[in-house]
Amino acid sequence: MKNKLASLRASLLILGLFAGGMSAHADDYVIDTKGMHAAIQFRVAHLGYSWLYGRFNDFEGKFNYDESAPEKATLEVIIETSSVDSNHAERDKHLRGDDFLDVEKFPQAKFVSTNYIPGKEGSGILKGNFTLHGVTRPIEISVNSIGAGNDPWGGYRRGFHGSAKFAMADYGILKNLGPASKNVELILSIEGVRVKK
Repeated sequence: MKNKLASLRASLLILGLFAGGMSAHADDYVIDTKGMHAAIQFRVAHLGYSWLYGRFNDFEGKFNYDESAPEKATLEVIIETSSVDSNHAERDKHLRGDDFLDVEKFPQAKFVSTNYIPGKEGSGILKGNFTLHGVTRPIEISVNSIGAGNDPWGGYRRGFHGSAKFAMADYGILKNLGPASKNVELILSIEGVRVKK
């Protein structure tokens, strides 16, 4: 009888540890915009001769990631459109105007994931809804895991790189920049700090 009780207790202990270990892998992260260890950039062809690069300086977001179930990953990002920065003051003024972002009318852009399809070696496709210029449409972000681990300040971090392409006209931005400049590539470098439980 004693052996049976001891065996039952051991089984319950192992089961409890296993369950606890499984749940410990699902973590919430806050994107590190305070330390500027994250960036949201874009590029668009200029007349077909070169690339024009820019970024959004003000954004925030969070994600959840579970190493044992990566398909459950989620991401949410909110961008302040007035923070657009292409390293040229006059052009940025134009980008904020009604030809492009119309920031007074549409002060924020937003991405909310709907599902994640893991690929090989940390790659995957993150699907979701992107809202820009008052229009919400589905997009797909090609994702690559950069790495994860402890930081020097007692925290734990995880980083990803992603990119997506979309047509400006799909979001009601109809300014004609020529056939080579119809599409924009959005580039996300995301480093998150794990939320302590």
